Amino acid sequence: MKKRLKVPKFKDEDEERAFWDKTDFGDYFEAKDFERAIFPNLKPTAHSISIRIPDYMLYNVKERANAIDIPYQALMKKYIADGIRRDLAMDKKK
Repeated sequence: MKKRLKVPKFKDEDEERAFWDKTDFGDYFEAKDFERAIFPNLKPTAHSISIRIPDYMLYNVKERANAIDIPYQALMKKYIADGIRRDLAMDKKK
């Protein structure tokens, strides 16, 4: 640690915002001062989307999900994630 950061009392959020905007943390901390933080209960942000797929495909996914006892939407997310991982791995090989 380079020097101690003294945080003043703020009258309002605008004053606090101005303080943090002009504060250069490089004057107070070095890379070795930081520790990796792990948030095991933090869920990634999710967005609802709407896609059109053929009926037979949806039925196949629902049947497979039922056979392995998981929700069909979870199985669809797994299939999408697997495809993305596969494509990224192929891109790295090129």
